[in-house]
Amino acid sequence: MASITTRLTDGVRTALTSAGLPLVDECVWDVPRQAEHGDYATNAAMQLARAAKKPPRQIADAIVRHFPTLPEVERIEVAGPGFLNVFLSPAWCARALRTVLDAGEAYGHGGAMGDRRVRVEFVSANPTGPLVIVNARAAAVGDSLARLLRAQGAHVTSEYYVNDAGTQFEALARSFEARVRQALGQEAPLPENGYPGEYLIELAEAYRREGGLAPDDVPAPARLEHFGRYAVGRMVERQRAILEDYGVRFDVWSSEQHDVRDKGLAENVLDELAARGLTYEHDGAVWFRSTQFGDDKDRVVRRSNGELTYFAVDVAYHHYRKFGAAERVVNLLGPDHHGYVERMRAAMQALGHAPDAFEVLIIQLVTLLRDGQPVRMSKRRGEFVLMEELLEEVGRDAARFTFLLRRHDSPLEFDLAVAMRQSADNPVYYVQYAHARIASIRRQMAEQGIDVPAWPAVDLDTLTLPEEQQIIKRLLGYPEMVAGAARALEPHRVAFWLSELAGMFHPYYKAHRVIQDDRELTLARFALCAAVGQVVRNGLDLLGVSAPETM
Repeated sequence: MASITTRLTDGVRTALTSAGLPLVDECVWDVPRQAEHGDYATNAAMQLARAAKKPPRQIADAIVRHFPTLPEVERIEVAGPGFLNVFLSPAWCARALRTVLDAGEAYGHGGAMGDRRVRVEFVSANPTGPLVIVNARAAAVGDSLARLLRAQGAHVTSEYYVNDAGTQFEALARSFEARVRQALGQEAPLPENGYPGEYLIELAEAYRREGGLAPDDVPAPARLEHFGRYAVGRMVERQRAILEDYGVRFDVWSSEQHDVRDKGLAENVLDELAARGLTYEHDGAVWFRSTQFGDDKDRVVRRSNGELTYFAVDVAYHHYRKFGAAERVVNLLGPDHHGYVERMRAAMQALGHAPDAFEVLIIQLVTLLRDGQPVRMSKRRGEFVLMEELLEEVGRDAARFTFLLRRHDSPLEFDLAVAMRQSADNPVYYVQYAHARIASIRRQMAEQGIDVPAWPAVDLDTLTLPEEQQIIKRLLGYPEMVAGAARALEPHRVAFWLSELAGMFHPYYKAHRVIQDDRELTLARFALCAAVGQVVRNGLDLLGVSAPETM
């Protein structure tokens, strides 16, 4: 079934053709805040004024006169300088509720993304320390985005990229070796650029319990690799376990060392850039001409000592690994990566990828609060709050939903006390409670022996109250909202939309009895509640949040 706005747009175009007016390129529909302005409004007449060489109001009047008869439209009015306000038919809306009930779990799924292959990389925290709270935000956004894109027909591969090579890997290996020596009672200071966190002390103790070799028993040339690989393996293992507790499972775990460096992909990409005339030598280093593709300066891809830069390795990883398996690549990066975006975008365009095929979402920082006061310290790390501590305190559902209430590129204040509160102040509780209330109605009807027939046998025409019509119209807009969220790569739209739906349902539930003496009205109202419950469940599933039956 075509969306309401698609049908309305077709109606506007039909009217314009009948009136002998030029067609509008795009008909944008808004949902007015005030009921007297209708259910949908568009400024299409004002957009056409120049092309039609007529006043917008005159164009709007012509559209109204020639607008085709549509079952969903009760009337169209012209407002102000030429706005078109559309009022939907209450009877049509009530009956359209069946589309929600019939579609069930598939309601909201669509084909906005076509069959495109999309690679989404997120979290990808360096395996040099535990996951922290900003990683939890990235995981919530990335996993929900992958779910959204899949629901709109995309073939999504979610990916975690392990940076297990280079200077940070070496610093981790030397730091871990020092901690193992300390565990053996030896004097061993941390390297200058080492990692001082207590987690490496705990890891060294585990290494000794497992019977790991003493540093001096490992040949010196192999020592760095030995301790580095052990540390990375255990850190990644822990990261994977925490993410799975969070409901996040990656399709692919890629390794910088094994999947890029060992395969010589960085050398290959430098050869490819050179063959395109896009590299040059200066001061003994090899540079990529990234300014030709919009970057603010050219970038070094091989240092004067012959070493590849991390940028060169990353270009190869994106070009061969990511775009080798997808037409579209989406990366979620931390707030310190703003400067990295343009140079990578330049490299992808230089290698023949479309400008819009590579996209980056910057995940902003999180400020942790408790009753409005900053929470500064982690019990187990010091300067950062660990992701696992957050999950232990507030749980998966509250964490994910709270992170998804704001745009990913806006700083977020996360109040632990609010996230644990069982009240309307807690957004996730408020939405989940709507689902639990509806499940309770279903149980009450079963206990009272009220038999619910198949939905086609339920008369929905009795759903005429303004509150009922408002809820139905909200439900009918759900598929379009989901498609828009997927196109814009903005899963927060779903969380915000669900919060607003819950804000409509709870007052309705309190003001109007569902189960009553009038059987027909009981069944109609239960159908409305069932549709709300289905959409809440579908929306929460896109966010990776549960829909409890009881609370």
